[in-house]
Amino acid sequence: MLKLTDFIIDCPDTMKLAAFYSEVTGRPIKEGSHENWAGIQFGEIELAFIRVDDYRAPQWPDSEHPKQFHLDFEVDDIESEQRRVLELGATLQQDFIGPEGYGWRVYTDPIGHPFCLCRNKGVIWTDQGPTWPKHD
Repeated sequence: MLKLTDFIIDCPDTMKLAAFYSEVTGRPIKEGSHENWAGIQFGEIELAFIRVDDYRAPQWPDSEHPKQFHLDFEVDDIESEQRRVLELGATLQQDFIGPEGYGWRVYTDPIGHPFCLCRNKGVIWTDQGPTWPKHD
């Protein structure tokens, strides 16, 4: 049986990127983290950062240097969370928030990895895509 234990992100400075995601998520950096390996625990899964000497940042949405992965964070208030992640060093890349206020925004972390803030609560996913809640 397989069990997912870690999601590992390459970076040039483990503690710096771990500090960014620690602030974004409100979770502490794992004790024992150091310059070669740092982590943040989420239940049974660790978001980990490993130092890579020749790190090359993805260039989203450029397919020549593809993103390879991204993280999604569900939020209740996308505007206040956007202000917070921008203050922490993120960069807004693209906005997919619809007129109903649901959707997502794509950001990059301080070293270029993309992540999204999503406001999708109440959305019903079908084979045809998302169906947004109706507002009176």
